[in-house]
Amino acid sequence: MPFMKGKAPIRRTLRYLEAGGLILKERVKVFCVNYNVFGDHHKGARDFVFWHLPQIQYKNPSVQVVTLTNMTPSPYITCFFDTGERMLIDIDSKTKEEVHAHLKKVICKSEHILAAELKAMQKKDNPANFGFGCDRQCICEVLGQVPCPGLVPLPNHMRGKYKYPKD
Repeated sequence: MPFMKGKAPIRRTLRYLEAGGLILKERVKVFCVNYNVFGDHHKGARDFVFWHLPQIQYKNPSVQVVTLTNMTPSPYITCFFDTGERMLIDIDSKTKEEVHAHLKKVICKSEHILAAELKAMQKKDNPANFGFGCDRQCICEVLGQVPCPGLVPLPNHMRGKYKYPKD
């Protein structure tokens, strides 16, 4: 498989992209990472960009993600909000795990908000669903369906005892 070649091909799999835990708040419109490709104090920023930036892009399709390399003496992240504000986050000499944990605490949605959104997304408002806990208790309530035999008897040609009589 050609997509499994290169440096760390696991980053190109759908399972890896869906496993990302950084889901940014709705207010964040631009996520910008500034770092250098050399230097020890930039290593955490480089690793963060290498491992977590594809997940951020996948999980936040409405957020513009920008990386600026070799333009700054110290690495930092800038978040631009829809109100025009911006937030600078210093990631100098931090590991990728520390950066990930800090971003999750500062600019990401909390766990209970994510759980509520997941529950709302899985809400059973699909008109094809019927049964306990849905809008319709039975399929017979949908227009064009055969009514329940308990309420309206089926025509004889639809009943087995008339269609296949035992003589």
